[in-house]
Amino acid sequence: MAETDNAGWFERVFVDLGRQMRWSFLPPLMIYFSYGVSGLTAIVGTFFVKDYLGLSAAFLSGLAFWAGIPWALKMPLGHLMDLIWGFKGWLVYLGAALIATSLAIMYFLITDPEGMAHLLPVSAWYVISVLLAPCGYVIQDAVADAMSVEAVPRFDTHGEPIPEEQSRAMHTTMQTLGRFALISGTVAVALLNIVMFSGAEDLPQAEKAGIYAQIYLIAMIIPVLSVSGVVLAAFQRWRERLRLEHLGKTASEIDSALGREDDEVAPNHWYFTGGLIFVVLTLVIGLSNIPYAQEIVFVGSMSIVLFLMRQLIAVLEPAKARMLVGTAIIIFVFRAVPLPGPGQTWFEIDVLGFDEQFLSVLYLITSVLTLVGIILLRPMMSNRPITSIIILLTVVAAILSLPNIGLYYGLQNWTAAHTGGIVDARFIAILDTAVESPLGQVAMIPMLAWIARNAPSNLKATFFAVMASFTNLALSASALATKYLNEVFLVTREVRDRVTEVIEIPADYGQLGWLLITVAVLGLVLPLITILFVQMSRLRTSD
Repeated sequence: MAETDNAGWFERVFVDLGRQMRWSFLPPLMIYFSYGVSGLTAIVGTFFVKDYLGLSAAFLSGLAFWAGIPWALKMPLGHLMDLIWGFKGWLVYLGAALIATSLAIMYFLITDPEGMAHLLPVSAWYVISVLLAPCGYVIQDAVADAMSVEAVPRFDTHGEPIPEEQSRAMHTTMQTLGRFALISGTVAVALLNIVMFSGAEDLPQAEKAGIYAQIYLIAMIIPVLSVSGVVLAAFQRWRERLRLEHLGKTASEIDSALGREDDEVAPNHWYFTGGLIFVVLTLVIGLSNIPYAQEIVFVGSMSIVLFLMRQLIAVLEPAKARMLVGTAIIIFVFRAVPLPGPGQTWFEIDVLGFDEQFLSVLYLITSVLTLVGIILLRPMMSNRPITSIIILLTVVAAILSLPNIGLYYGLQNWTAAHTGGIVDARFIAILDTAVESPLGQVAMIPMLAWIARNAPSNLKATFFAVMASFTNLALSASALATKYLNEVFLVTREVRDRVTEVIEIPADYGQLGWLLITVAVLGLVLPLITILFVQMSRLRTSD
């Protein structure tokens, strides 16, 4: 009996996933994969900021807020996808150009900082690069979401319609593989970082800068990958047209098979008006010195998104609309909890001695085990309600915050003394990362699959975009909360003048412990209270 159960589990988890894979899934997966590869520069960026820029933890947290704002533009972009369905791939080229520009700025900041400083301050160039990248990625992500719907075939190899139950399963698989492709990109870059940073801890700063520059050059593969996905999609459509012609299908039948079930999409000016108001609001306030500019932009953006959500869910049945709203609120709060900010990484580098290569190892462990977690938890996501998944993720995340708090208070000194030096700071960091890694990416998959299954066929891209804008604003809320906590619990790392080596800002990690404890408590309490509130209201979700 046990062997039968194990065989059934293996069938559900692995075999079924492979069985539902289609070659038509590959183009959007390539774009998702390219976004995962964007993490290639994450570690380099961390060390560049720490070594070359005198920016505070609160400022960097505030910059993370502004970098997250472009993701709210998925609202008009998603509706635009539905309106220009046959030409949406061209937007990938625009996104690729923005990403390439962002990478080029960072490359020249490292290789020729004096020349760049003649045009603008180095910190200004860095801010421009940080803000350009998400603009490119959000455009490409909106296209990939639309392509992920189109990638699920409606007709089998004989030209017959695919049953609805099988189609729903493939939509869930497509969304799962989308997260899988994204994390696969992070695995690839983690491996590359480990190789690139091998022995880098012993190199002088000038030679390390050379490695940083090489990584930004290699990162130019990111726009190449996304553009290649669009080219492959066009080739697949051409092949599919030839196949259907060979089966004797008429021109109208072929157009129907390669298009959508309903190609008539009425333009809704509110999505574009809301997007325009959002852009104007962000630019006017962001470029001014108005107090609480970030808070004003956040409230304005949230108001616009909520208004557009109300417009959108009006096309759903009332019960489904309420369930979608309840689900979105739960995921919003789960993603909006504050994080420790860059101070924790600075502490790991300065005090615990974590170098670039070891941080790359942690990045690799996180990525690999997230892939494993997505695969293993896929049956649970199909059979259990979203509330159960979020409760599990919240409790586990709170428990796993304890080792990081322990590292700050010297837990590694006690464990190393009682284990002959085996369980040191790096051992604890690896163990904690290994268990924690699958949590973050799992939360979004159930909602994406719900939209793919239940949204009207001619508005799926719009649904993806508006709901993604709402949940992505949660990351902006998280960045704001992180900034507030870093203003209350001040953490600074040592900053030296690049020429004189004079210490300009001394290191001070005295308040980091309370910051970590506060983040852990809020991360546990806020999602659980939200779930309790939603499940006791008319927004109760059971899907």
